[in-house]
Amino acid sequence: MSAFDAVLDNILLRPQNPYNRMFVVSAYGGITDALLECKRTGKAGIYRLVENRDDAWTDAIEVLEQRMLLINENMFADPISRRRADNFIKDRIAQATNCINNIMETCQYGQFSMQHYLPQIREFLSSIGEAHSAYNTCLKLKTLGINSTFVDLSGWDLDQKNLGSGDLDSIIEQALMNIDVTKELPIVTGYVYCAEGLMKTYDRGYSEMTFSRLAVLSKAKQAVIHKEYHLSTADPRIVGPEKVRPMGQTNYDVADQLANLGMEAIHPNAASGLRRSEIELVIKNTFEPEHKGTLISHAFDPHSYAGNSDKVEIIAGRNKVFALHIFDQAMVGQADNVSYELMEIINDEHVQLVGKEMNANSITYYLSGNSKSKNKVLSRAEKAFPNAKITGKMVALISVIGASIDTNKALSHGMIALMNQDITPKAAHSSMRNVDVQFVVDDENYEAAICTLHEAFIDGVQVKSKVKEEQAA
Repeated sequence: MSAFDAVLDNILLRPQNPYNRMFVVSAYGGITDALLECKRTGKAGIYRLVENRDDAWTDAIEVLEQRMLLINENMFADPISRRRADNFIKDRIAQATNCINNIMETCQYGQFSMQHYLPQIREFLSSIGEAHSAYNTCLKLKTLGINSTFVDLSGWDLDQKNLGSGDLDSIIEQALMNIDVTKELPIVTGYVYCAEGLMKTYDRGYSEMTFSRLAVLSKAKQAVIHKEYHLSTADPRIVGPEKVRPMGQTNYDVADQLANLGMEAIHPNAASGLRRSEIELVIKNTFEPEHKGTLISHAFDPHSYAGNSDKVEIIAGRNKVFALHIFDQAMVGQADNVSYELMEIINDEHVQLVGKEMNANSITYYLSGNSKSKNKVLSRAEKAFPNAKITGKMVALISVIGASIDTNKALSHGMIALMNQDITPKAAHSSMRNVDVQFVVDDENYEAAICTLHEAFIDGVQVKSKVKEEQAA
């Protein structure tokens, strides 16, 4: 959304008939990080400052308001539209500030706990970014003569919008009840205020849940996600843009593996709804509107794809993963009890479990999150199991993924390729699902391992195929 001119030209205004579509928009780049916390580094945003009772939150929200007003200035040349956009976000920020001040004042009394209100504060703060983006998009389209409709599902002024309370599906159905998509272009906020609490249930994947349920409930023919890059055979920033290529076609199994590594094509819970409803998903590059993108479908037949059922489609990875290893001779036969207690600690500290392995007397958890939270997990685990030997190490997880691959062959081929480059995996795993093989390497070998495996499974295969074609010709 930060590259709005490209979004406008390549997506919103591209077809001659702009209707018979619905758009779910996310916040502008970095805005949700400023409202909550930085997703990558864990740096405190407004919510975290409020949670810590840090008075700096008032300065942070003023800085954020100025940042949003600057976005408006760059987006609207005419003073009337600019004024309307400014008034909208100023009003939202003022109401949010007033609400937080009232809550903090109330919680000065012993009968009221700030912990009780924090989930609601996180919910309404997260909604501000999407409301700002959706309102601006709708306003811009109206200035261009398109009958766009701002569908605000954020829960602000519920009575004025005649929207009641309910679960996610019922809120979306109520909002769309009187919209005629043949004559209107709905611009929907990625955040929805609903009974289950979208942030509480799905955390930062909430906009994709809105997108998914909107597609399912409207019986969409196809769901399309526009990103700033293609869903490619590897991260072009690591392997090089000249070496990667768009995947082109895959299935939801592959999308789930990518989501687990944080390289989300779509949030796994959002994907499951599309999958059950047999709605195809397309990932497109906003800056290449002519390109078909990558099709993700439920009924993908690997045998029909390039005539090869053993095709590695992508090399994906995650670095800065914390490997928490617990060894205890007394664990034999008691692993379930240990695992249950550790999972409670992991959930309490809001750390993501990326993977897990175990044998008779040891368990290793692969965890992703900010350093502070991961250190808390380690500290609490040491206290919970004083007789165990507990160690922590930063590693990287690299996955070789395909819709239907020979995991045994991929495991041996990948191991040899890495060893030939003096990269010794700490562990390796293959799945019975025949979708992925995973290698655990030292964190400093993250990029080198991705490049090595991309060369072994994708670059090398492409070169061999091209040579065969030339020889046949």
